[in-house]
Amino acid sequence: MSVQKQFCFTHSSGEDIYLFTLRNAKGTEVMISNYGAVITSFKIKNADGSINDIVLGFDKMEDYFEEGYLKQYPWFGCAVGRYANRIKNAEFELDAKKYILPKNNGNEILHGGHKGFDRRVWQFVASGESPNPFLELKYLSADGEEGFPGNLETLIRFELNEDELSYEYRAACDKPTVINLTHHSYFNLNNGKGTIHDHEIKINSSQMLEQDANLVATGNILPIENTPYDFKDFKKIGEGLKQIDEYDKSFDCGNKELSLMAEARSLQSGVQLQIYSTDPVVHFYSGKWIPSVKGKCGESYGPFSGFCLETHKHPNAINIPHFPSTVLIPGEIYYQETVYKITQS
Repeated sequence: MSVQKQFCFTHSSGEDIYLFTLRNAKGTEVMISNYGAVITSFKIKNADGSINDIVLGFDKMEDYFEEGYLKQYPWFGCAVGRYANRIKNAEFELDAKKYILPKNNGNEILHGGHKGFDRRVWQFVASGESPNPFLELKYLSADGEEGFPGNLETLIRFELNEDELSYEYRAACDKPTVINLTHHSYFNLNNGKGTIHDHEIKINSSQMLEQDANLVATGNILPIENTPYDFKDFKKIGEGLKQIDEYDKSFDCGNKELSLMAEARSLQSGVQLQIYSTDPVVHFYSGKWIPSVKGKCGESYGPFSGFCLETHKHPNAINIPHFPSTVLIPGEIYYQETVYKITQS
């Protein structure tokens, strides 16, 4: 087991960009940057000794700054904050004050705005090998950043054990604010090759959040039975895509403690991914809008090259009183844990 640190380059802000590599005894290797807390690779070793990198990304950190990638930005593998998913009309009211946020997705704000946690340089806090290889990064989001109130300090801890990669968020503020964090890895369990149509998905939920025409949660809860969104049993993504154009939907799993939210598997590679979280919602995105870019090892990415299963709290909750609160007040600690468990057949 080991943790290694590699200097990449100095950011235009004057801050240094690094890649950290976590390795376990089985040969699993996860690379994470302090830029955007991006997971650039998640490599597992096959029985024959070959490597299967199950997340989309780039060979070099410089590629995450390329104009073509940023123009049709898909949030490859990054931390998402202050607020995951969409907030209706990019505005909300808190303590009788209205906050106007930048609109970066039509009339809405998506994933924290034009420059959310995904495009910030995080500060190195700690790394080590006990009890397992781990990395801790933190970011101080200033009062007013992307329109959000309060100074918010967020710490993310990645840990790699024998079969699991986990991340934990902790955050604290100095005045009331709103917060809903996630991580945005795109998975392709076939070493990042081809599309994910033959991947099978299972989601432990019988209901989904209704969305308006702009994919914003309305506050209504809908049953999934007898719809293309019914993933209570394993189903090929491609089968559902014969009925609908894409998947970009939040499922309410209702959990309040670390629970199995969703599973994905590839019969081709024999890899199965289980996703556990303390958050109640998992958002399934089938990657329709992945831009045509050259990914790792010369692989050509495009629509449906990868899928996301993002765990977070209810989207747009700050504008929906009957949804669980996403308000954080001074003295409280925001906490979320998500676990990616890997098995191979």
